[in-house]
Amino acid sequence: MNVVNTDLVIKARGLSKNFGNLAAVSDLDLDVPRAMIYGFLGPNGSGKSTTIRMLCGLLTPSSGSAVVLGTEVPGDTEALKPRIGYMTQKFSLYGDLTCIENLRFIADIYSYPREKKAARINELIHKYDLTAQVHQFTGTLSGGEKQRLALACAVLHKPELLFLDEPTSAVDPKSRRDFWASLFELVEMGTTILVSTHYMDEAERCHRLAILDHGTKVADGTPTDLQASTGMTVIEVLADNPARAQALIKRLPDVTSVTQLGLKLRVLIPNTTPEPLSLVTTMLSEHDIHASTEEVPASLEDVFVAVTQKKRAPETSE
Repeated sequence: MNVVNTDLVIKARGLSKNFGNLAAVSDLDLDVPRAMIYGFLGPNGSGKSTTIRMLCGLLTPSSGSAVVLGTEVPGDTEALKPRIGYMTQKFSLYGDLTCIENLRFIADIYSYPREKKAARINELIHKYDLTAQVHQFTGTLSGGEKQRLALACAVLHKPELLFLDEPTSAVDPKSRRDFWASLFELVEMGTTILVSTHYMDEAERCHRLAILDHGTKVADGTPTDLQASTGMTVIEVLADNPARAQALIKRLPDVTSVTQLGLKLRVLIPNTTPEPLSLVTTMLSEHDIHASTEEVPASLEDVFVAVTQKKRAPETSE
């Protein structure tokens, strides 16, 4: 899908949140265009959930501001709530209510027109494959079923902007794949989605993403652009003794990172290093390690390692 609409749904400048001495989010600038999936990629504790809660109006920033759907945050968040949907990381629907009872309850919260409520709920039950579970208590649903119900509730009132906080952290691979298919359908209908994740394969599905590390945005762009601008040469090594090869490569002063993936090693070396492939090959050959080496394109995991290492480099040099 080619997204050409440059209308910004979210614009944040200098957004920060402190909890005592902890800076959960620091000086965040953010531009999210309309009708796309914008991803927050980062590990637990990187500030993804805190940022989403500030943009929803659930947390007051310590400094900075944001405009969400034309509404200033903090500001008139009551006017914003009917226009956004929010699916929390932890399943938050009522386990002692059935699926249809939860949907009816959410419809009442959003004051969905009474004459249209039954048809809308029936539409969502079929769309998100909940027909067999419609009268089942929510607390007894599987992880994938809970996920589909939570998404149905989040979009019941047809929000313009949907916030999803690590929505697939507790479901199986097929449920994750089906869930993302549903997200692309929503985008095709004009919904803007901001989704946080720590899964690299999910980040690759986003039209654009920001990488967060310890509350700071360290990269921002399309997955393709980020992969092309790591500033690193990525070398893949297939060695007969990967553990020993990894230990030897780590001795090289120019190496930023060495990671083992199955039988292969991925080595990150700054682009400023002359002949990086020869550097690795020579080191292994001198120690009688039989290996094949080649330069390969960067993955998003490589991007994440590269940008977080750059951010921490001044701290480790002191």
